[in-house]
Amino acid sequence: MDIQAEKLRLIEWLASLRDSNTISELVAFKKSKEIDWWDEISEDEKSEINEGLAQADKGELIPHDKVMSKYDKWR
Repeated sequence: MDIQAEKLRLIEWLASLRDSNTISELVAFKKSKEIDWWDEISEDEKSEINEGLAQADKGELIPHDKVMSKYDKWR
């Protein structure tokens, strides 16, 4: 099977679809195959992200230019 040719046939078929039920089923199928990056990271990474979000919510932020000035020697 030539996968590229098969993809093109599917694209042509999809472009010609008028049945909203079939399109809805295809959208649901696509979503079922998608992987959310959040589900792929470790619990430690999730914890660090959540901690950073909590700090931001409390206004515990460092301005971008201040952070970048720390690394000026590498620019």
